[in-house]
Parts: sequence; structure tokens; C-alpha cells
Amino acid sequence: MPAEERMQFIYITLSFLLLTTVVKAEKLTIYTYDSFVSEWGPGPLIEKQFEETYQIDLELVAVDSAATLLNKVILEGSNTKADIVLGLDMNLFDSAKESNLFDKHSLTNLNNKLNIPISWESELFVPYNFGYFAFVYNNKNLKNPPKSMDELINSTDARIVIQDPRTSTPGLGLLTWMKALYGNDAQSNWNKLNKKIIAVTKGWTDAYYNFFMAGEADIVLSYTSSPAAHIMFEENYDISACTFEEGNYISIEFAGILKSSTNKKMANNFLNFMISDDFQSVIPSTNIMYPVTNVELPEAYNKLEIPKPLQLNPQDINNNKETWINEWLNAS
Repeated sequence: MPAEERMQFIYITLSFLLLTTVVKAEKLTIYTYDSFVSEWGPGPLIEKQFEETYQIDLELVAVDSAATLLNKVILEGSNTKADIVLGLDMNLFDSAKESNLFDKHSLTNLNNKLNIPISWESELFVPYNFGYFAFVYNNKNLKNPPKSMDELINSTDARIVIQDPRTSTPGLGLLTWMKALYGNDAQSNWNKLNKKIIAVTKGWTDAYYNFFMAGEADIVLSYTSSPAAHIMFEENYDISACTFEEGNYISIEFAGILKSSTNKKMANNFLNFMISDDFQSVIPSTNIMYPVTNVELPEAYNKLEIPKPLQLNPQDINNNKETWINEWLNAS
């Protein structure tokens, strides 16, 4: 090869390698739960918007459930490929904090930008949606739904399907909900409730679609906002959620930047984007949860009841979660 052509070849090769290196450097990886990245979830829209705004490759990596997200990054440690974990909820707040895997974010005056039922005080985590756990039913089939947890446990004869608290966010939510209401009497109430439970699934999708929507269960553990999806996409008003007299346990989902991230500036850009109108406006119609800022809600949300929020101290949950899970496992 002539010297001039050889030099040109070397120049082109080096330019290509440099370009490849730059592209690889501008990649942001987020671990989240599978429904977030599904074709009907918010992931595809958010990925497109963020990539267009920041000219970066945003990779959303799906984990089978939100409850396994934290375990995954704990096991991977500093070798994780994730820059951000998105999808933890308040029942894992203290566990995530104590893992020492997360770095402080750069967002300021968060409480002035948020519209959620509780004050948000965290230097590590930023919320992106919230909702309330609820028992959901078909109002055409169940004419007298329970008005309280006590009524569900003691009076209802309906077939109930719930999710495992070890692998599911709603499942863990019910565990803490029962503890918030009954304290030391939680196990005796689990004994009663278990007589009505026909199945415990690993995740929400199996419980909701394969049991409840298939007619195999009368009541499913889900969210107060679940009926909105049926109204928006099916014009179906037959699905309702129980708002209990004692209150419904609140779920606030959040994201955090991992200390091992090599792209913290862009990770902070994503967290800031997360509370923008572009991000928040897609949450109600894709993740079927409430946004954390004052964006306009779809009309379907006007049909929903807002319950009294219940919540336990995150540190108490972290300290006692395994004991409470054993209580649930040992209930007859």
C-alpha cells in the first residue's frame, strides 16, 4: 500500500475508533422493572425523548420485578453495568440507603417541585410516581365489596389473589399494610385472610391477568389507579378499587444514581428530566400511577377515589421485614 494511502487508512481507522469510544462513553444504563420497559409502559416514550434531548444512548435493562432490583445491584456491587436504578419503592427505601451503593444527586429544592402526599427528604433518591395499594374487583360481579380491611378479612367470601412479598412490590405493600393496621396481631389476621386467598403469584402481571381478568379470582391486589387503565383503553367502567375506611398503603417509586456510575453528570440530567413535564405527563397513561408534579391528569383519573394514605417508617420496615415475612409464611 502506498504511503499516502496507508496514512489515509490509519487516519480513518483512528477516527472510527475515536468515534466509537465517544459513543460508548455517552451511554446511560438504567435497571428497572419489566412493565416499565414494555411496549405499553413509559419506557419507550421516555427513552426516545431523553435520547433526542441529550444525544445519548439510553439503555433500559428490564428486571423481572421491582422487588428484585435492589438484590440485583447488591449482588453485582461495583461491577454493575447500571448507572441508575429506577423502580424501588418506599418499602425498600431504608434497605437501599443502607446498601451504601447510591450516590447523592444534584437536584435542589425538590419539595418545591413535587406534589406528593408526604414531604420528601432525601439526598440520594428522587421520586417519579406514586399510588395506593388496593384490592381491585369487577363491580358487575361483586355487588358488595369490602369497605375496610377488617371486612375483607372477616366478612368477604370472595376469591382473592395476591403477590409474594419477597418478589413483588404490591406483595410487600400488603405485608406492610397489614402490619400498619394490626401490629402484633398481623399474623392472626393473616390466618383469617389466607382462607380466602386462592393463589400467591410471583408478580403483579400473573395475578392481574392470569387470575383476575381470566375470571379465576374475584379480587386482586393491585392499585387504586388500576381502573383508570380500563376506562382509558377499553371504555370499561366495570373494574373498581376498594378504598378502605382505615386507609390504603401508599407506594412512592423512586430512582437513584449508583456510586459506581462513570457518567454521573448524565445520570443527574436523567433524574432532572424525570421530574419534567415531558416525563411526568406520560406516567398516568402508561405506568397507570400518579405523577409527582402538577401535570394534568387524564379524565379517567377523575373517576377514582383518593384514599387516606398509610405508611410505616422505612427504617422499621428494613429492621423487621424478614420477621414479618416469616409471620406471613407461617400463617395457617
